[in-house]
Amino acid sequence: MKICIIGGGLTGLTAAYALSGRHDIDLLEKTSTPGGCLSSYQVGNYWIEKYYHHCFSGDQALISLFDKLGLAGNLEWRSGTTGYYAGGKIYPLTTPSEIIRYPELGLADKARLALLILKAKKMDTIPLDSVTAKDFILTHVGKRVYASFFEPLLRSKFGERRSEVSAAWLISRIKIRSDRGVSGERLGYLNGGFHLLVDALVSIISARGSRVMYNIPATTLVKNGGSWTVNGAKYDTVISTIPPGQLQQMGGPDLPEIPYQGAACMTIGLDRDVAENIYWLNMKDDAPYGAVVSHTNFIPLERYGEHVVYLASYFSATIRPGLDKVMIGDFCRRFSIPREAIHWYKLAVDPFAGPIYTTGFRRLIPSYGEKGLYMAGMFSATNYPERSMEGSVQAGFGVAGVVDHEARE
Repeated sequence: MKICIIGGGLTGLTAAYALSGRHDIDLLEKTSTPGGCLSSYQVGNYWIEKYYHHCFSGDQALISLFDKLGLAGNLEWRSGTTGYYAGGKIYPLTTPSEIIRYPELGLADKARLALLILKAKKMDTIPLDSVTAKDFILTHVGKRVYASFFEPLLRSKFGERRSEVSAAWLISRIKIRSDRGVSGERLGYLNGGFHLLVDALVSIISARGSRVMYNIPATTLVKNGGSWTVNGAKYDTVISTIPPGQLQQMGGPDLPEIPYQGAACMTIGLDRDVAENIYWLNMKDDAPYGAVVSHTNFIPLERYGEHVVYLASYFSATIRPGLDKVMIGDFCRRFSIPREAIHWYKLAVDPFAGPIYTTGFRRLIPSYGEKGLYMAGMFSATNYPERSMEGSVQAGFGVAGVVDHEARE
């Protein structure tokens, strides 16, 4: 079959990898680089992801893909430490003794929080789809824990829509991050960067005779009898990995609207550690970013020759004007960094970085599709109720399996 895949993110690349060799594929990517949110910058002699990434020990499909691509030897497991920035101070929250000393919560609050985290591992998230995370936390652990611990997380992740997010997302997030010990959360990373995964997929797809085509956005989708045309070119089958709302605008099916949000992620190279050796620092204080993610407090500094930090920010609709200057200015002031300490910075912006998991999201999830038009991506069931590289890989293989099955019928 002649297949068009719209979108060169991880789901699109995985689907193309799974189908190439048996089918003739054109993969259309609107930007100049593959990978979507997994794309990377090359800075001097190293590569760094535009958006912070790590994987988890339970990511079976992703880890299996590493093995198939010859990257299993690059996968390493490291400890990710966590903390909160509150009242102008940094509080590490990795070890039990650090958590006990955290002044924003009382001992009873901490005990209730610890019990919730233990219970979360066995919770069924399906009934929680209709309950907001805010109501769930207020009911189970109270106002103080919500205000001091969970509300900053929800605010940084979902902004003004944080009160609409379901408890299913929150509990899933706790579950996926439950592989931890006294030294921190156990997280995976590819030595050399995740661009190795993206490059390997592109290389194999191309070697099998299919094409990954850059700077070509899909603009029109038209059904003609038993075939489809994308941008005027004829295909037997189309797989779309872009948000369903965008597909609808170019001629795709009318589906319930899936709410999306944007991400503005600043990556900074600098001469010092600002987070006191903490990898993931949540911002309880109001700031133009919700977290400071110090990559070189997770991966050895010597691989980069400088400290690398992300400032994570999410938005709805459009970003504020001059956001890059606002973020870098606040960062320097807040952490007492002279401007000359900043070697470089880059701001990556994606207006459709991921779905917002509002209550009732589960009923919005589309099937992979049928009869020549298929959809898979961050909106798929494999990425609910918390998106991940694992979910995107599963979606890519899943939709490829459906396409192959119908091709044989």
